[in-house]
Amino acid sequence: MTTFLGMPGGRVRGPAADPAVGHLTGDRSFPAAAHDALANTQLRRNLAHATSTIRAKRASVVAEVPDWEALRDAGSAIKADTMARLPELLEQLEANVMARGGTVHWARDAAEANRIVTDLVRATGADEVVKVKSMATQEIGLNEALEAAGITAHETDLAELIVQLGHDKPSHILVPAIHRGRAEIREIFAREMPGVDPLLTDEPAVLAAAARTHLREVFLRAKVAVSGANFGVAETGTLTVVESEGNGRMCLTLPTTLITVMGIEKVVPTWRDLEVFLQLLPRSSTGERMNPYTSTWTGVVPGDGPQDFHLVLLDNGRTRALADELGRTALHCIRCSACLNVCPVYERTGGHAYGSVYPGPIGAILSPLLTGLTGGDDPNDSLPYASSLCGACYDVCPVKINIPDMLVQLRAEHTEAHADTHRLPSPEAAAMKAAAWLMADEGRFAKAGRAAAVARHGIRRGKPRIPLPPPLNGWTASRDAPAPAAESFRDWWARTRGASS
Repeated sequence: MTTFLGMPGGRVRGPAADPAVGHLTGDRSFPAAAHDALANTQLRRNLAHATSTIRAKRASVVAEVPDWEALRDAGSAIKADTMARLPELLEQLEANVMARGGTVHWARDAAEANRIVTDLVRATGADEVVKVKSMATQEIGLNEALEAAGITAHETDLAELIVQLGHDKPSHILVPAIHRGRAEIREIFAREMPGVDPLLTDEPAVLAAAARTHLREVFLRAKVAVSGANFGVAETGTLTVVESEGNGRMCLTLPTTLITVMGIEKVVPTWRDLEVFLQLLPRSSTGERMNPYTSTWTGVVPGDGPQDFHLVLLDNGRTRALADELGRTALHCIRCSACLNVCPVYERTGGHAYGSVYPGPIGAILSPLLTGLTGGDDPNDSLPYASSLCGACYDVCPVKINIPDMLVQLRAEHTEAHADTHRLPSPEAAAMKAAAWLMADEGRFAKAGRAAAVARHGIRRGKPRIPLPPPLNGWTASRDAPAPAAESFRDWWARTRGASS
């Protein structure tokens, strides 16, 4: 049997287009969205507090592990081996799921995955589902697709519930409501949660109790659950979900039908490989030594748990990334969010500015890889520039994804794609061509150095005396312009060594 890992049929658009086909692209470029986010001082305070707390917890528990770097190396090696054998491992996973009573579906893109899940829910006669937190279902816009079919999706993860009730979008891979403070959450619950106590306070324990009361009724009546999967073990056909609240355990055991949507890159070859990631993930994500709830299930067990299990294997651009020799390492990501928590750009803008459901450094490479760069005005084309290239993301990544290198590569690909689709070069490309022309000739380069010495008189206290025209003013508006030296190096050398310039 041959498994076809199909490419998406077209661009995977975000909320600006049809929400039923996914949330991988926003409706504005990153600079435009970030400009608005930077003006939100409450957002910046919430993000700074949350990310600094998670960073400190992660650093503490990672320091306890003497072989942490060896674990990172092992995780990276397992992922590299998995990507090299992906079709073979997916077929092995499919065979083992089916041998244990499950059904496997293949989805080329978001629209196909949504159609499969919607049809499966309709076949049960249910008009509502409970959901385990899942980035894959956020990616494909499953909630919107179910709503269009008259099916209500209930998020059961506390942060996802806050986002859903607030008619909001996730802002973080691990903590989707990281941008919300306690007072905001209390206001959302009081306004949107049926039957909530009108005297509800913003104490965390009180808010959690209100959510628990609300969700318990939903758990007990739901007949269908939809989950994601952190890992799928090809060796046995076992799926794994890790979470911190126990809501996932309720979803995975109480309903009679379980539908799991899993990105094809989440497969791991063996149980021994899974052991490595169950050590790396909790420390990197929540700063915990182990996940409070690790749920695994293999097919169908008569009389125990869901009696109808479906696995939807999602491509949605992953084979596009797999075909890129460097870009395929983005598929190593285990969604720990460590890179978000150390990124100075994410900490100041939050996740909404990225447009995609995958924000932060990993989103800045993963989203363009999944959708493809156009070289035009597509919002995802701006994401590789949403970085200072400081390298902190690479230092904390549990599977050693070299995010800075990929950002540089994607910037180069975007520049080349822009040149192929535009008659006129971009301002950056024009500046680089001018610099190349100057540096290609010794005489021109020497004259440019002398001209720069004269230009120093036009700079005062780090700013040009006369405002520069666009797009140059964008650089000097936020950065000091150091004044060139009064004497060029060539002139100094000629004066002190008596050599000709």
